[in-house]
Amino acid sequence: MKASIINIGDELLIGQVVNTNATYMSRALTMSGIAVVEVCTIGDSSEAIEASVHRCLEQSDLVLMTGGLGPTKDDITKETLCRMFGSELYENAEALANIERIFAQRGFPMTETNRRQAWVPRCCEMINNDLGTAPCMWFNATTPTHPNIQTSKSPKALVSLPGVPFEMEYLIDKKILPLVRERFQLGSIVCKNLLVQGIGESFLSDRLEAVEASLPPHIKLAYLPQAGMIKLRITATSDTASDVLQNEVKIVSEKIRSAAGEFIVGEDHECLAEVVASLMREKRLTLSAAESCTGGQIAAQLTVLAGASEYFKGGIVSYCNEVKADIVGVEQSTLDRHSAVSEATVREMAEGARYRMKSDYAVATTGVAGPTGGSDLNPVGTVWMAVATPEQTVTKKMRYNGRRQQVIDRAVNEVFAMLIREVSGQ
Repeated sequence: MKASIINIGDELLIGQVVNTNATYMSRALTMSGIAVVEVCTIGDSSEAIEASVHRCLEQSDLVLMTGGLGPTKDDITKETLCRMFGSELYENAEALANIERIFAQRGFPMTETNRRQAWVPRCCEMINNDLGTAPCMWFNATTPTHPNIQTSKSPKALVSLPGVPFEMEYLIDKKILPLVRERFQLGSIVCKNLLVQGIGESFLSDRLEAVEASLPPHIKLAYLPQAGMIKLRITATSDTASDVLQNEVKIVSEKIRSAAGEFIVGEDHECLAEVVASLMREKRLTLSAAESCTGGQIAAQLTVLAGASEYFKGGIVSYCNEVKADIVGVEQSTLDRHSAVSEATVREMAEGARYRMKSDYAVATTGVAGPTGGSDLNPVGTVWMAVATPEQTVTKKMRYNGRRQQVIDRAVNEVFAMLIREVSGQ
């Protein structure tokens, strides 16, 4: 089964709002065994909506679209779809009751403008949006009552959803995907991630050349470079049961491990922070951090994950030397003799954080993220990092190219990889 995604909004086109909806919808569809063949972003115009809907329905069984369902004049999705499907708008009693309930809960009077959100095309199936005032609409795109939509005789559906991310996510998970599974015959898609760190993409590709050459057409291997690491994604698709695909993906992953296993630091996760979290919980270990040049990004990536309090004790952003000395515990003589950006300093930062926060492990960073502040000894992009363990403290010096945020992101992933290797005994 194939699907297309249409995200509507001028704010998306001009970069005012990041289109997180596309990412969420693509992932949800893929994990449900639906192949996403196109994602397009368009402006708030009837012409763009019509052209995109026609094109997407020609190539896909399911089209999901977001945006343009609000109460203001630039929200034109409903009217456009009504015209395309040769229908008329009417006030849906269930949608109106939902809008009245939401306004009552908020303690605000409902205006006539908001009441208009209860008007939907008569030809659609209205699906209540429990979290917002814009209803979701399901159109069966091949019924005789839709003369303006020319598609094949195969069942096809167009679903119009609100663009507010948390409303869309709720509707996709709780209402739309269950209906899709009920009304369509779905195939199988099996995905597996392998997180690789410490080797460049071209060198990794050379190692995996024989593996890639042996892949059947229904199994793809994608290289997804991130800051200082590579995510390898194995994707297998079939119309048959997923247990066969699961076994095939397992065989491919074993071949990859045989060719590049020393560089693989995680699997079945989206990022290295998730690998760290999983390891720490599994082994019942605790962690703390002392960060200088990464400015709290290590702590931020860990604490954004649910359950971080189980293993993460806390972090100190020791950006100036006084904090490194007074709070983290770096000796003033170390700072005077070696400078803040040095192996000696980062070692004492990690050991000080581990001691003062009474954690099993601690990580530390210090460096010059740029774009200014470099020297002959420590050019811009120089980062020292350390991991303090119950047995030892390991350090590493890296020199990164790129802009400030790239330096920070690469340093964070490098530290995570160091920690993973120490905890797992790699």
